[in-house]
Amino acid sequence: MQRLGRQWQRGGKTVVFVPTMGFLHRGHASLMERARKLAGHKGRVVVSVFVNPTQFGPNEDFSRYPRDLEGDQWLCRAAGVNVFFAPEDAEMYPADFSTFVQEERLAGGMEGVARPGHFRGVTTVVAKLFNAVLPTAAVFGAKDFQQASVIRRMTRDLNFPIRIVVAPTLREADGLAMSSRNKYLSPSQRDQATVLRRAILGAQEAVARRPAMAAQLRRETALLVAAQTEARLDYVEFFDPETLEPVRTVKRGTRMALAVFVGKTRLIDNDTL
Repeated sequence: MQRLGRQWQRGGKTVVFVPTMGFLHRGHASLMERARKLAGHKGRVVVSVFVNPTQFGPNEDFSRYPRDLEGDQWLCRAAGVNVFFAPEDAEMYPADFSTFVQEERLAGGMEGVARPGHFRGVTTVVAKLFNAVLPTAAVFGAKDFQQASVIRRMTRDLNFPIRIVVAPTLREADGLAMSSRNKYLSPSQRDQATVLRRAILGAQEAVARRPAMAAQLRRETALLVAAQTEARLDYVEFFDPETLEPVRTVKRGTRMALAVFVGKTRLIDNDTL
């Protein structure tokens, strides 16, 4: 992969990279479409599939994370991807691997609190993938807004000559954000999972009328989630979209993010209010 990346660099090719953990769906396909537009018909699009063990906690779903390498290859081929890159665990992390990359400001709250060590795994694997693919640009989804912010900061701080592009979240007809983990949900859980989007829409309506206190919106979100028999709120936060710092007064332009367990499945979502 790195030799091919160098060859493209020497030839002046625009290379756009979409890193994924696989079990690809239409949301991923939309990222590939964005990558193709950025690359142009003469450029190259690379998609990686790697379920990264270092970003999963000891009690998380690494071993059962859905995998379908054959289906992923089919979707990438249909999307016109030039290279499908699927390294093995041992290639990415040799037995004596001992170097990690850690961003220390934007990664501290929300997912950083709920999943200790998660972002260290994310930044490490993305840095390694950047060094393997050598892209001109990389596309990430807005569903993982904090992750995209952390990657953008890492890219700037470590002087990677890569443009980070964040593409909009793709949603199902009922508003649920597309996610590989949606596969885990039973039919009743799938219905209740829409509470994430309903919570965001409710906050948007409230803020459209007048600024609101974050504490009040948290209480309202907690009550909405608690009304679902199989849902449990992990966190909800209202924050500045540039600094990711929590705010006390929520107004238009503030970002809202939440994580909810529906059964044993943990789902996340976010949007601008």
